[in-house]
Amino acid sequence: MSKKSTPHVVIVGAGPGGLTCAMILAHRGVRVTVLEAKEQVGGRNAAIRLGPYTFDTGPTFLMLQQILDEVFEESGATTNELLDVHTLDPMYHLVFSDKAMKVTPNHEQMKAEIDRCFPGKGERYDRFIVQEKERFKFLYPCLQKPYHRFLTLLHPDVLRALPHLALGKSLYDVVFDLFGDEDLALSFTFQSKYLGMSPWECPGLFSMIPYIEHGLGITHVTGGLSRISDAMAEVAARNEADIRCSAPVKRVLVKNGKACGVELEDGERIDADDVVLNADFGYAATHLFDPGILKKYTPEKLKKMKLSCSTYMLYLGTDKEWDLPHHAIYFANDYRANVEGIFKGDKPTDDISFYVRNASATDPTLAPAGHSAIYVLVPVPNTRSGLDWSEDSGFRETVLNALEKRAGMTGIRDHIREEKILTPNDWDTEYGVYDGATFNLSHNLGQMLYLRPRNEFEEVKNCYLTGGGTHPGSGLPTIYESGRIAANLISKKYHLDFVTKNLEI
Repeated sequence: MSKKSTPHVVIVGAGPGGLTCAMILAHRGVRVTVLEAKEQVGGRNAAIRLGPYTFDTGPTFLMLQQILDEVFEESGATTNELLDVHTLDPMYHLVFSDKAMKVTPNHEQMKAEIDRCFPGKGERYDRFIVQEKERFKFLYPCLQKPYHRFLTLLHPDVLRALPHLALGKSLYDVVFDLFGDEDLALSFTFQSKYLGMSPWECPGLFSMIPYIEHGLGITHVTGGLSRISDAMAEVAARNEADIRCSAPVKRVLVKNGKACGVELEDGERIDADDVVLNADFGYAATHLFDPGILKKYTPEKLKKMKLSCSTYMLYLGTDKEWDLPHHAIYFANDYRANVEGIFKGDKPTDDISFYVRNASATDPTLAPAGHSAIYVLVPVPNTRSGLDWSEDSGFRETVLNALEKRAGMTGIRDHIREEKILTPNDWDTEYGVYDGATFNLSHNLGQMLYLRPRNEFEEVKNCYLTGGGTHPGSGLPTIYESGRIAANLISKKYHLDFVTKNLEI
């Protein structure tokens, strides 16, 4: 391709979706400019550094590593070349009020652990693996396709997947039917929180998520998952992409219904043949287009769309090592009431569910010797609730009390040396997350596939979307897929040769 004919693609946002798109397109000879508002790449997959402690902002473990391997391969690199990735076993601990279960990817050991905690239920694990492996086999290829055309819904892969959609059933329904025990069902449905949803509302087809964990395992990256974004930026730059941090975009320039570039906050204008938006979708729709350009996703219509919950985050650098596993989930005593309260927008009670990552237990690079980098996530209502998250709300004390009583972190306050809090309001104002909905638009059936904002954006020509707010949805593997889908749509537009293992355009 000659320099004159080389298309110029501007990517707004250096999160994992934008970086995936950038490194693939740049490897194919496209001129790529990535504009990131913050001082470092990664978005919600960036590192937070507090003194000598390092934390991941958002995602803390990786599923479906093969997707990451593929997008690196399509960019002329390999995962192993740049990252130290290893499987976690146990994957995590699940802590109820009266029991704790160690979850392992080892099939026979997992059956034995289920029988220890839920006598007589271990054999049902075999049925779970068989059933959900089949569902995953049929459904995941559907997520790897773009749905910018309605006819994609009639693709043979999609039609073959229809019997596996569990229509009319929630994730909890599907799993409870298999195991017949409420707490055991929660052990295979809490993963709905990866989508920011309730297991009683999350579509049944997402029972493939716990299968992905149990059937394929989860992995940790030495140094934290933020290292993935750093490695992607390195590969993109190696492929001659221009990545500019501290370069916030003010608006997308649109002429005759087509994106033709961007204007930065400092007034600089950059022309482009195509614009890829990796900003949070709700934020992009309400901030990056001049009034009147968008008709389908106006502020009024966005307010009517369903959103995920939010999260209250504590990042604690402590001068003590804790007797905690790498990952642990602590269920509220009345888990259903806790979850329903989140989605009603109720003020949290003391009976909270929370997740603790103590990655220092297996990764010595995140904190000094004898210290720990403790990451705490509490699912809470998004900002539509109108709740007060200021220091005066007292929620920090609620969380620290829970760490002491439920996680055994006695005296935690005396050992905190560095601390950062992110509330739903902070997600909104500091990270540009629409209404503080950390996991983006909800993943109900009315907001998926063709009905989700499309990778080839239906409102503006020459504009493409990546990230959790577009298809296929939230979660690192699907966000990588969104970047790959956008890259392949643009590559097809310019008749670039490319080979991909799974994606069909």
